[in-house]
Amino acid sequence: MATLVPTKIHYHKQSRELELAFADGSSYRLSAEYLRVHSPSAEVRGHGAQVPILQHGKRNVMIMNIEAAGNYALKITFDDGHDSGIYSWDYLYNLGKNHDELWQMYLDRLEQEGRSRDSSAIQIHQVH
Repeated sequence: MATLVPTKIHYHKQSRELELAFADGSSYRLSAEYLRVHSPSAEVRGHGAQVPILQHGKRNVMIMNIEAAGNYALKITFDDGHDSGIYSWDYLYNLGKNHDELWQMYLDRLEQEGRSRDSSAIQIHQVH
């Protein structure tokens, strides 16, 4: 399958959503939080790990900068300092296409690990 290249890329600062439209007619609005917790960086994906490293406390993260990485991807800088993920067109398309499933898996994992989307949340761990 050929790579779908975005025909439109627009960051909505107030809603903190990246809008992407593709040549096949699909369009997606992906929140900064969603993009941050699904970063394709080694920091998030893990260095050879089978399970990605859970990102938490990112509810209010914002995108500070978006720049082209060649003709194939975006490099996104977040206000928490994270800037090492290169989001290829295919990766962005798949994040949009599979948004609901990926988001629910993320929320489920947060709950399983006793973590929160909020950075100021107090983590309570039961001792057995």
